[in-house]
Amino acid sequence: MIIQTPLVVSESIATVRLRKIFATVDAVSCPHRLNFHLHTVHSDGKMQPIDLIQQAIVLGVCHLAITDHHAVSGYFIAREYLDQVISQSHDPHALPTLWSGIEINASLNFTEVHILGYGFDPDHEAMQPYLQSKTTAGLDYQAISVIKSLHVAGGLAVLAHPARYRRSPEDLIPTAAALGIDGVETYYGYDNSDPWKPSPRQTEEIRHIADSYGLMHTCGTDSHGFKISRRL
Repeated sequence: MIIQTPLVVSESIATVRLRKIFATVDAVSCPHRLNFHLHTVHSDGKMQPIDLIQQAIVLGVCHLAITDHHAVSGYFIAREYLDQVISQSHDPHALPTLWSGIEINASLNFTEVHILGYGFDPDHEAMQPYLQSKTTAGLDYQAISVIKSLHVAGGLAVLAHPARYRRSPEDLIPTAAALGIDGVETYYGYDNSDPWKPSPRQTEEIRHIADSYGLMHTCGTDSHGFKISRRL
């Protein structure tokens, strides 16, 4: 008799490291130490991937992710450049760590939301529907499918800017948690201030909800312009 056991997706070394990093996130982590929400010309941003990495080095950023919409081509260019810089550096430990990242459109509670993915294998077949530079459809468009695909590819799934949608964080975060999401983008600048800082009211509300469901907290500027230290 053959006993079939359920499929268990064990966490990768990358996601274990990321969980430890996200456990340290607070209101002053971004943008000078951490920045896990950045866009390049490979989706709807204005910055070249190499320029983005150069800015991160100057700012002294420790960990970052390029989260282009439905694309990882900018990540690969940035990673190749950063690898070259590290190989030529006398102090490679002072340079940033670049994590794989992506931002995916999905349906959650009949509302379109964005799900951020981190630490996944961009070459994994589970990610292929989401690397076509366009929003998916059908089952692939459902939040549960996005979350599962990121997990199968060895990554983490995070609900981006929970207070920017048609439905409230109180509606969206519990549903996302029930589907297995790992965290929320708690620290986000909804008013696009300069210098960048997380919006206090939304941060307090979202952190409280996320904590009640045991979710991680992340932060990022959601940069679309020529400076990684602000959104536009």
